[in-house]
Amino acid sequence: MLRRSQISLNRIIYPHIDLISFFELISKLDINMIELRNDLPGSQIIDGMAPERICELTAHYGIKILTINALQKFNLLSHLPQANEELRSLLDLASAIHCPAIVLCPLNDPADTRDQRQRFGETVSCLQAYRQIFADAGIKGYLEPLGFAESSLSSLIAAQAAIWESGAQCYRIVYDTFHHYIGPDDADLLEAELDVNLIGLVHASGVESKLPKQRYRDEHRGLITEKDQIGNLGQIQFLRRRGFDGPVSLEPFASRVQTLPEHEFKTALSRCIDLLLGQVERGG
Repeated sequence: MLRRSQISLNRIIYPHIDLISFFELISKLDINMIELRNDLPGSQIIDGMAPERICELTAHYGIKILTINALQKFNLLSHLPQANEELRSLLDLASAIHCPAIVLCPLNDPADTRDQRQRFGETVSCLQAYRQIFADAGIKGYLEPLGFAESSLSSLIAAQAAIWESGAQCYRIVYDTFHHYIGPDDADLLEAELDVNLIGLVHASGVESKLPKQRYRDEHRGLITEKDQIGNLGQIQFLRRRGFDGPVSLEPFASRVQTLPEHEFKTALSRCIDLLLGQVERGG
């Protein structure tokens, strides 16, 4: 059974409050892990505070920072010079605030004309190019396949193969329940081929919409409820049955969650966590 100590919150879940307020909020909810982001509107990764101040705050609230999310377009070879520069900056910050990993997101662009062979080859080449940078920093890179049709890396199995082919030890995979559901890997393929030891983190969000899955977008991603359509509990149980015992980070993008009044947000989040911990009976 999943433990409360394994639950993390990605800052996208409630992005309009400052980082100190976010720390205060999750400490009241008895959660001690978070993911930071570099894409929140009008805000910096650590809200302009000094890294030393972040270390003071994480010690005070008993919070561990799991990742900084994310280096975008990590697998586009023509973008490599800019990505290298951005990665070094992210790694410097991660090191200063004792964050052990950077999330790597693939190019997600309908205008991408590369075929699958080119996309995979460039993914491997980029991973090889970053390998020494990560190794020197002592920090890991977490590849996150995005299941959208326009994604250049939508498969967990392809991400795993790219890591193996890169020959690097510094990479892991983010298993995102939403992106797996809309992506190309079926349950039989994962059962046969997925190496759970390569999974560093699970991202989880719930979808209640009954639209065809190819029409799902980030705005559909809410908290996990009894009306979940994408099988979060089954996916997490599958991973745990295979030996995964790491963190599960809640990552809803839906504005209906992000804009809830605080008391409603805490109630909804507590219900979601109770469901994940097996403390709520699933409804019809």
